[in-house]
Amino acid sequence: MSDPRYIIGIDLGTTHCAMAMALLPTGDDAKDTSPAVTAFPVPQLVTQSGMESRPLLPSCLYFAHASEGALALPWDKERTFAVGEYARTRGAESPTRVVASAKSWLSHTGIDRRGPVLPLGAPEDVEKISPVEASFRYLEHLGEAWDRDVAKGDKSLQLAAQEVVITVPASFDAGARELTAEAAAAAGIEHLTLLEEPQAALYAWIDARGDKWRKEVKVGDVILVVDVGGGTTDFSAIAAVDSGGSLELARVAVGDHILLGGDNMDLALAHVAARKLEEQGKEVDRWQMVGLTFACRVAKEALLNDASLASYPLSIAARGGKLIGGGLRTEITREELVATVIDGYFPVVEASARPAVRPRGGLTQAGLPYAQDAAVTRHLASFLGRQADAIAKVAGASPTTSGTLLHPTAIVFNGGVMKSPALRERIVSTLDAWLVADGAAPVRVLEGSDLDLAVARGAVSYGLVRHGRGLRIRGGTARAYYVGIESPAPAVPGVEPPVSALCVAPFGMEEGTNVDLPAHELYVVVGEKVRFRFFGSSVRRADVAGTELHRWKKDELAELAPIEVTLPAGARAEGDVVPVHLHAAITEVGTLRLEAVPTTALVAEERWKLELNVRGEV
Repeated sequence: MSDPRYIIGIDLGTTHCAMAMALLPTGDDAKDTSPAVTAFPVPQLVTQSGMESRPLLPSCLYFAHASEGALALPWDKERTFAVGEYARTRGAESPTRVVASAKSWLSHTGIDRRGPVLPLGAPEDVEKISPVEASFRYLEHLGEAWDRDVAKGDKSLQLAAQEVVITVPASFDAGARELTAEAAAAAGIEHLTLLEEPQAALYAWIDARGDKWRKEVKVGDVILVVDVGGGTTDFSAIAAVDSGGSLELARVAVGDHILLGGDNMDLALAHVAARKLEEQGKEVDRWQMVGLTFACRVAKEALLNDASLASYPLSIAARGGKLIGGGLRTEITREELVATVIDGYFPVVEASARPAVRPRGGLTQAGLPYAQDAAVTRHLASFLGRQADAIAKVAGASPTTSGTLLHPTAIVFNGGVMKSPALRERIVSTLDAWLVADGAAPVRVLEGSDLDLAVARGAVSYGLVRHGRGLRIRGGTARAYYVGIESPAPAVPGVEPPVSALCVAPFGMEEGTNVDLPAHELYVVVGEKVRFRFFGSSVRRADVAGTELHRWKKDELAELAPIEVTLPAGARAEGDVVPVHLHAAITEVGTLRLEAVPTTALVAEERWKLELNVRGEV
């Protein structure tokens, strides 16, 4: 296959997908050429038979009823499903036929992410698919659109032949990254790199500012990226450090994966609207509530982005009926938006505030593990408090103050929710109050990037950096990873054997690198089902590969999804206990691969490989 001609950036978002591109220069002047990064308008159905090209592709998938006929596209006249704007529109009328928030489901370790679970509550005539399949179909649509509008029959220009950078939340675990790569492979993408979304947002800002960005960022700066999208909230901190007299950027902290975003706000507004309807004597059933939530998403975006609107109308179809006669009608007012979204999700709180935790119900229905506390500002306070000493451990950094919080000096916003000036102002004013009280200066806002397209454009900029054009943000793994080591112990009722945590991948370990762990007296059991426990830490930056923890504080390590496998016995007997040493690697897509290598191999290349993903297969 020929070398890639384009770098393509794909923002595979919770509520929208976007794509950007840059043509790689060739020839003698390639090194002196600065390729332009441009957005790719995505052709999609906007009505059952009408297609338009738009900057954003809503991350919605609609399965048509047999009576509707085909949802024809130029490249598939018989298609029975739609991706994009028409699918989102149909969500308000036929919610059980629409897949939405697939990206959030992709990170949900409590389900089989390869199993047919979406759409939830779908009727029997609707095809049910997995979160991986949904992600694949979004990427498939983008690829088909690209091939039609750009490749135009030239195989060397097809999406599969290009260099593709897909963005993921910084807090995505290794399993979710692996599944994203799997969806990309199913869509035919061969040259794939994954990039954290907050980094992409900063790359986009650097690209938008051109050479001016160096006058706005200096050594000692700590840039806080606040990314609130449709389904997740992500916080990252990137430090400007001195590297041999040159400015260098290094990602120094990443927050937890928080399922809190625009989807939650849509649901909250839907409850407001439902109460108003019930006060009018109109009952809202569960099916209509889903449709009402879709309608509130449109209302929220309209009210947040147009300050002149006093209210926005909502119209919901009755089950099996049409809007006229059997539907429900109400509205969301600006006052309700402010009380519900701005004060409800971005309240003014103290820096010492922390997310509230409530006991979970013993029995629950299938659903996403949303954050229990709706306040983005409390989650931000928690992140800055936990990462208070992050800069002190970074080579080349120059922290100027000490206190109870990490002190950002600048802030970059990302995510569709952050398009609202009112929400950005609330975060900045709250953050400034914390910093001043903690002995630091207020932050400055780094403006200049398109929040809808920043991540896709930043992904392209990162691809160009990999070709030697621009400044690379040093990152590596956002956490240190550990494997649990069980110690032999006498059986005691109600007491499990003690477990230590062995660091197999330190914080910041770069993709594509590997390490042999120092010798430990370790054993694996072959031929029988065993369970491997894994842990991650976003705060233990000093641990190196081979560090063994026998005790740790409650908030230092978080247990990840375990892997249950049967290691093949091969030439050995089932149940054999084999002495091994460990070899760890971070793959190019950011997953952790762990190999147990026998100290005495019975056959050549005898070893057992585990990859930290959801399958738990060898």
